Amino acid sequence: MTAHATDVLDGVTAHVSATAAGVTLILRSWETGKWISSDTSVIGGNAVGDQETRAALDRHWAASAAGDQDAEHEIYHDDVITDYPQSGERIHGRRNLQALRSNHPAKLTFTIRRILGSGDLWITEYVIDYDGKPASTISIMEFRDGKVAYETQYFADPFNPPAWRADWVEPMPSI
Repeated sequence: MTAHATDVLDGVTAHVSATAAGVTLILRSWETGKWISSDTSVIGGNAVGDQETRAALDRHWAASAAGDQDAEHEIYHDDVITDYPQSGERIHGRRNLQALRSNHPAKLTFTIRRILGSGDLWITEYVIDYDGKPASTISIMEFRDGKVAYETQYFADPFNPPAWRADWVEPMPSI
């Protein structure tokens, strides 16, 4: 069985393909118009390049957790654009992004749940703890020439599940 879906939202085209082998997400880059994929077999991947990007992401998140602002921001192009859809904010440039993050008033800790990606598209699912208050977070990074050119971050506060769902759900394991 194979299922496909394509949608366009805010100028971004997304195509999802589900087969017995798994799910593939393919997005058309907002910046370049190129198709980028979570599955290297769909677009054509580069295992060595993917290993280098994954290592850069691991360094980025370790530096974020350690509060090393210089190392944390090495992954970004000077002209990076970062969007925060919930607040409607856009940050232009690595300098502004680093200054914004360097001035955050809360003590932050990071717990990485998983990192997925290949080629120019990488997604990190993690929890940021703001002074003891966790927020589930997704970072979607588009790379250009080995550095992040565009990032979107989504933040979600936890909430208690409604009672009406109790018959069909179970608690997730804690991280």
